[in-house]
Amino acid sequence: MPDLTTIWVFLAASLVLLLVPGPSVLYVSSRTLDLGARGGAMSTLGLAAGDTVQVLAATVGLSALVAANEVAFEVVKYAGAAYLVWLGVRRLMTPIMPLESEQGQVAQASGGRIFLDGLVVNALNPKSTLFFLAFLPAFVNSDQAPVWSTTLVLGLVFVVVGVLTNGAWAALSLLLRSRAQRSRGFLQAQRYVGGGVLIALAGVAVFTGTQ
Repeated sequence: MPDLTTIWVFLAASLVLLLVPGPSVLYVSSRTLDLGARGGAMSTLGLAAGDTVQVLAATVGLSALVAANEVAFEVVKYAGAAYLVWLGVRRLMTPIMPLESEQGQVAQASGGRIFLDGLVVNALNPKSTLFFLAFLPAFVNSDQAPVWSTTLVLGLVFVVVGVLTNGAWAALSLLLRSRAQRSRGFLQAQRYVGGGVLIALAGVAVFTGTQ
């Protein structure tokens, strides 16, 4: 176990990083605007599950192997980007519905599917792999505790902070949605923005080198 000072310093650093809008914030906000409170909550939990997969992979060294193997890294990167594009295109092709019909569609949305989408997006994000490999070691002191336990504990702290910050952004998006959802113009913009954000995130995953 890392000492409490290290945990608090790491928690503060994680909070600063996660409060800045990034791909996860855009994803959660977009899904909340599309699917409402359940969409935002399940997307937040799905992203957290994906980050947990990344933390566990970093703990056992799998992330280092993927990052060191160019072919494996490219396969993961393009698989994640393709999934985002598929989600975005599916959203763009969804017809605009009256408010009552849209609410019915949202009510029928599978919470498990929304959760799985978020998990896959983060678990197949090689930028997260590189992020954890670059960020976590700065707080790991092998003289104080085993590297694996420190990596695991700090990684899970990061996941919890991510749930709180993404949840806050989802709540803010929900507030915006509740005030504007009766406008047909908003519903049309919602479709294009939601789909466009997902496709843009795929471009970010492919063409940028850092998270």
